[in-house]
Amino acid sequence: MGFKHSHYDYSVFTQQKGSDLVVILVYVDDLLVTRTNLKLIEQMRKDLQVRFKMKDLGDLKYFLGIEFSRSEKGIQMCQRKYALELVSELGLSGGKPVTTPLKFNHKLTSMEFDKIVNKNGSDIDSELEDKGRYQRIVGRLLYLTMTRPDIAFMVQVLSQFMHAPKQSRMSDAVRIIKYIKGTSDLGLFMPAGGNMKLTAYYDSDWGACVKTRRSVTGYVIKFGEALISWIKEARNSLHKLS
Repeated sequence: MGFKHSHYDYSVFTQQKGSDLVVILVYVDDLLVTRTNLKLIEQMRKDLQVRFKMKDLGDLKYFLGIEFSRSEKGIQMCQRKYALELVSELGLSGGKPVTTPLKFNHKLTSMEFDKIVNKNGSDIDSELEDKGRYQRIVGRLLYLTMTRPDIAFMVQVLSQFMHAPKQSRMSDAVRIIKYIKGTSDLGLFMPAGGNMKLTAYYDSDWGACVKTRRSVTGYVIKFGEALISWIKEARNSLHKLS
């Protein structure tokens, strides 16, 4: 059919015809199709139906836990249903939401670090008996960060304690979910039209990790006014300046 396999994402296929472009995203037996020319999609759909038994579900509204809503202003993506299911699973539906996912100036440390700092053994968090529950919650939160960059920093930090989470780490995870309860409608907005400018923002906290003193670096990338990529990661190297 003339589609090319993307070298950057093996689930993406593209077809260029002059100035028109068709993009197909494949997940198991589901296809998402977008285009610059509606006639190309109609032709492609007919070609696919000749080769495969398939059903056209119309405009995209829900896919892999992500909800899509379209308007003249653009496309809104959120995971409201997924977020509220997580709130309900933890029994927090009737709880009071909080306004931030992280307490101000809150430092998260490991048990190993606490034992070194508190040599007398006082004020040390005990390790969670059910590590699996903590790991499942953080895993669910990681999936939620696909449309929620506002919780990406805190969730990434919590994921560093998967091997030996403390009681206080579970409290931190619960706080994020309380924050999500009050902000379940938040997500990503892709505005219609606008400029085609690619802009990147980068920052580092320069050795703020209390355990390793390594820097944590983050960046966000915008295409026009749409946020398309973001990441936060701890640096592998340690730098000392005098």
